[in-house]
Amino acid sequence: MNLIEINSLDYPGIEVFSRLTEAQLRNRLDSEKALFIAESPKVIEVALRRGYVPTAVLCESRHIDGDAANLLALCPADMPVYTGPRELLAALTGYTLTRGVLCAMYRPPALGAADICRDARRVAVIQGVTDSTNIGALFRSAAALGIDAVLLTKDSCDPFNRRAVRVSMGSVFLVPWAWVDPGLEELKKLGFKTAAMALTDCSVPVDDPALCSEPRLAVILGTEGDGLPSEAIAAADYTVRIPMSHGVDSLNVAAASAVAFWQLRQR
Repeated sequence: MNLIEINSLDYPGIEVFSRLTEAQLRNRLDSEKALFIAESPKVIEVALRRGYVPTAVLCESRHIDGDAANLLALCPADMPVYTGPRELLAALTGYTLTRGVLCAMYRPPALGAADICRDARRVAVIQGVTDSTNIGALFRSAAALGIDAVLLTKDSCDPFNRRAVRVSMGSVFLVPWAWVDPGLEELKKLGFKTAAMALTDCSVPVDDPALCSEPRLAVILGTEGDGLPSEAIAAADYTVRIPMSHGVDSLNVAAASAVAFWQLRQR
């Protein structure tokens, strides 16, 4: 193990954990150098076991032989493992590390919608959801409840955002995902029916038998505040609602996704 003790906030090589923004980590000018940050031992281990390639680890000293031991055993022997006391690493990153470990990893090549949906039966489409916590929760529900692929419009939060990765508990590494244009023409060519989650006069309940029996279905979820735009609703094959009680009109998008994914799962 290439263990490197750091004693200052200016130690060379730790910039990826302290100074680079999410946009700089994505490094759109050179995709081969694009990175993301995974946080906590369990999440990092999921990524490593799915074949993601690490470039450096930042780890509190007390976790080297503890919580981080298993994931460090999966990393290349020559990869730098920067370590120091909890207080120093919190000052470095600006927050207290979850379970004391961060890992910088290379982003894999971007996938296309057709690549990940060709053999799929149930797909989630996330349109304009910008909250990283909701994105993470959506992916966790998608992985647990039988969604084969996730598509996101480019105005949505990046699934490899540090917080989204952590909230997902590594589920962003389990379900293939891709960016997509709002029109969803590719899905229609692949034979998918589309179901827009929205409250309208013509919405059908989420347990509608015709909806549940569709062989290929894409569930479209909109923003936390305004929901889906009218053009997305008009273009969908179904408009779908979750029946509510006590005068409640809607659920948080992450909660709504879990209900919809469970009810509309492939039988």
